[in-house]
Amino acid sequence: MKGFAGKVVVITGAGSGIGRALALELARSGAKLAISDLDTEGLAETERLVHQIGAPVKADRLNVTEREAFLLYADEVKAHYGVVHQIYNNAGIAYNGDVEDTTFKDLERVMDVDFWGVVNGTKAFLPYLIESGDGHVVNVSSLFGIFSVPGQAAYNAAKFAVRGFTEALRQEMLLHKRPVAVTCVHPGGIKTGIARNATHAEGIDAQSHAETMEVFEKRALRMSPDRAAEIILTAVQKKQARVLVGADAKLLDIIVRITGSGYQRVFATVGSKLIPR
Repeated sequence: MKGFAGKVVVITGAGSGIGRALALELARSGAKLAISDLDTEGLAETERLVHQIGAPVKADRLNVTEREAFLLYADEVKAHYGVVHQIYNNAGIAYNGDVEDTTFKDLERVMDVDFWGVVNGTKAFLPYLIESGDGHVVNVSSLFGIFSVPGQAAYNAAKFAVRGFTEALRQEMLLHKRPVAVTCVHPGGIKTGIARNATHAEGIDAQSHAETMEVFEKRALRMSPDRAAEIILTAVQKKQARVLVGADAKLLDIIVRITGSGYQRVFATVGSKLIPR
């Protein structure tokens, strides 16, 4: 893809899924990479694949919830490359469970990774993105940052928060004439391991949860991470404020726009068939 050659880009959650696909496509496009993940084995494989392409890459284990570590990481990436142009706050986890069955600890864990991880990455790198004169913040929300379903209150809360944070940030960059574009990404059903690796409330039977997630993967997760990465990077090229990844994301966005809160009654029924109870 054009427009990425020579750019220094940071990608969290690069050990698999969309994060890995973004890393490989950006490497092929001539970017210099700083990739991170908690999964060191997955991260090492992404690093190996990037090396095969021949792109410069700095790979580090990073827990996006550890703010001080993230701030130090940003300084290290800046020192390593001398400049930082883009950050893709992609790292995330999933969780299933009704509010009444979900502990405060579980809610906090999802928010720490899926929301505060995005905030930490944005805040840590924003000064360097501004300094570059051609910065871009790409924050990955979700289809579940557009509409809510039962059993997903924690994930919905985090992804709606990412959306609000990102949209406000974009307006601030425009208002203050900062040289930083901002894009919020809403992926639909992408073939990644996020559903398979989701944790769940104690009241949900583990085997039932695994079987339901397997069915959910087959029925709902259809787009490849590679295709998702192409769509995201095309939006970044165009400096779009928002990108809906997949026909399901576009369709459900339209449904929410048309029905307002009316969709909630429908999904209260449909969601009960898709989410473990």
